[in-house]
Amino acid sequence: MKKLMLTAFLGLSICAFSQELKDKPASRETDKALLVKTDHAELDAKKKAAEEKAKLPKPYNPKADAEKDIQNLIAKAKKEKKNIMIQAGGNWCIWCLRFNQFVQTTPELKGMVDKNYEYYHLNFSPDNKNEKIFAKYGNPGDKFGYPVFIILDSNGKMIHVQNSEVLEEGKGYSLEKTKEFFKQWAPKS
Repeated sequence: MKKLMLTAFLGLSICAFSQELKDKPASRETDKALLVKTDHAELDAKKKAAEEKAKLPKPYNPKADAEKDIQNLIAKAKKEKKNIMIQAGGNWCIWCLRFNQFVQTTPELKGMVDKNYEYYHLNFSPDNKNEKIFAKYGNPGDKFGYPVFIILDSNGKMIHVQNSEVLEEGKGYSLEKTKEFFKQWAPKS
């Protein structure tokens, strides 16, 4: 009788244990379903950003000779009594493209830039990191990320480096903060 009861007990225990194991994978499937939903939201955001990026102009030229270009801008800035605004970044950077688009399509900002600055897009990408130029200006991208703005006077002397993050507002840039930045670093008459 003891053998029978022990066998029955072990049999029921095995059935109960196997039932518990069957239930656990089902809860894992629920967890996977939640993860997939999160991944869809992230993928949708990435897709929207890629679509936005595809529509924006690409002002950075990885093949440009930045050293030569900046020397030419310095000569031009001297003649026209302007400062030089270098927007460092790349066509891979959505915030870089957004800033360029914001300036180019906002007449008030475009007017301020055209009047006071020679505006240059300094490329940083795997194709051309422009390491010598960035080193000359203290590698501001390493410190602030991209875009980063390097302001030179008409003689080519660096007078300011601006972290773009302080100009941001939502998924774009603040008109008032950007105008103040352009005013502050315009050449003094």
